[in-house]
Amino acid sequence: MSSAANPTPNTSKALVQAHDLAKTFDVSAPWLNRVLEGKPRTLLHAVDGVSFEIEKGKTLALVGESGCGKSTVARLLVGLYDPTRGGLTFDGQDAHAAFKGSDAKAMRRRIQMIFQDPYASLNPRWLVEDIIGEPLKEHGLITDKAALKQRVGELLQSVGLSPLDMVKYPHQFSGGQRQRISIARALATEPEFLVCDEPTSALDVSVQAQVLNIMKDLQRQRQLTYLFISHNLAVVRHVSDQVGVMYLGRLVELADKHTLFDTPRHPYTRMLLDAIPKMHDTGKARTPVQGEVPNPLNPPPGCAFNPRCPHVNDRCRTERPKLLSIGGIRIACHAVEEGRI
Repeated sequence: MSSAANPTPNTSKALVQAHDLAKTFDVSAPWLNRVLEGKPRTLLHAVDGVSFEIEKGKTLALVGESGCGKSTVARLLVGLYDPTRGGLTFDGQDAHAAFKGSDAKAMRRRIQMIFQDPYASLNPRWLVEDIIGEPLKEHGLITDKAALKQRVGELLQSVGLSPLDMVKYPHQFSGGQRQRISIARALATEPEFLVCDEPTSALDVSVQAQVLNIMKDLQRQRQLTYLFISHNLAVVRHVSDQVGVMYLGRLVELADKHTLFDTPRHPYTRMLLDAIPKMHDTGKARTPVQGEVPNPLNPPPGCAFNPRCPHVNDRCRTERPKLLSIGGIRIACHAVEEGRI
């Protein structure tokens, strides 16, 4: 029996623990070009020292502008990327070691992913029955054809579709229905942890609510644990228990949902929340997100947010802030640490 079946007992409440996760990509020009032009290697620090915990049955949402590293974190957690530094513990077991060893299938069965685009993540040549049934066959969970059909039908019903839909192709469904099929596929192996990479961003607003409600219902029924990636703070407020705000590959604020939305501390978090339309502010001009995200290949020294921050001082321009526990939240900001805001 594999060690994945008997993981090291987890004394913490956390099912998922990320420790100083980092991922660096080499985006240099080809070797010969660099030699001829005398240029050094170019490295992109997509994720740089991210740490967090997710308790069983809870949802951690990661938010931030495009290019902040959210999706890279998602791919690190499911083993699609190998970390440059740091690691991931799942239920007391080193997940990345398991992904590379004989326990890979057992670990992947427990950790699944819902991808962003339902139009690209489903094979257009396969029937829905084959799409949802593939994980069951790959993991050897069901081999009998009749039992497989029955299980696929049950999974379709669990996401609000009909068992009769299993004989259709993806192009015969709307975007929201396709994403439900993606969710059913992810649930096929009965995972404990789902990594959801912007699962509603490609859908209409009315359909988003339906898919989110299905995900919340499934979480309650199955005690699922979610990492939810999104740039939509309204969606995050609906689904999350904890929220982490990322900027240029690093966490800048991590707090429970109510604390973060009611009393945001980091200037970047405040900037993001100020840009959300509010019912009681109808007719008032909204504060847009100021400035541009710096080039990740050449980030500014000190705090990466300092070129856009209204509270910047000399320390911010020279010293990178550490993620500290202050007043019940975790935050990386010199201005908060010094009591200036």
